This record gives sequence, structure tokens and C-alpha cells, in this order.
Amino acid sequence: MGRPLPAVVVAVSTPVPDEHEARFRQAAWTYLGYGIVYWVTALYLQLTVFPVRGPRVFWFGAGALIAVGVPWLLFRRRQWFERWVLSRRDLTRILALLVALRALFVARLALTGAESMRMPGFGGGVPPNAGGAWLMAAIAAVTAVMLARAAWHRASWQA
Repeated sequence: MGRPLPAVVVAVSTPVPDEHEARFRQAAWTYLGYGIVYWVTALYLQLTVFPVRGPRVFWFGAGALIAVGVPWLLFRRRQWFERWVLSRRDLTRILALLVALRALFVARLALTGAESMRMPGFGGGVPPNAGGAWLMAAIAAVTAVMLARAAWHRASWQA
């Protein structure tokens, strides 16, 4: 019958991320929120209940770096990271498991109470109320779910 007609290509001014990339971006934003909430809470508790002096300040800087650096790595592919360290998907899987463990641990604290002042409440050095611990556990659980969605999603090019 004849030659087939050539396909028409429509130019798009801005590339639209596929669903796989969108999930990683959502996970990055969620982890940023999780990191900021946990970092600010820990910093507040340390400054008001347990004075921070000397080498302990280093760990708050490291926590801030993790709270900002991990979402930066998740937001888009970084060739140097994926070539020399591990893939973005593997990093996200490890983080999903660690954050899920954190959610379980904090939920256990909500059920049983704090262990010898390890997690003091706001304003006084008394064990936290269960509501605050449940809120922190829920934040960690939502973050773990978002990370897992990105990490175990099959991209269309992997089918």
C-alpha cells in the first residue's frame, strides 16, 4: 500500500517528569519536612533540657546536613553519586527501612513511655505525653511510606 506517514513530534518547552521521577521528588520533599521536624525538636530539647556544649554541637550540624543533603540527593539523579556511592533507589530503600524502624521505636515510646529521660517532653525534662510521641511516629511513618513508594516503584522503562 504505500509508505507510512511520518510521526508528528510535538516540542515541549519544559520536560515533564515521569511518574517515577515525581515519586522521588515527593519523597525528597517529605524527607526534608521529616528531617526539619526531627532536627528542630531535638535541638529545642537539647537547648532547653540538656545543655549542649563541646562536641555535641557537631552532631547537630551533622543532623542539619543530613536533613538538607538527603533530599538534595533524592530530588534528581546525580551521576557522581550513583557512580561512586550507590544508586538513588538503593539509598531510598535503606532510608525507608531506617525511617520505618524509627517510626516503630517512637510508637513503642508512645505506648510504654520514655526510658529514663531519653526523650524528655517540652518545657521540663519530664517524659513526653503520648500525643507528642504519636505525632512524631506518624511523621516518620508517612515519610517511610513516601520513601518506599519511590524506592520500590517500577518505572515504565523497567517493564
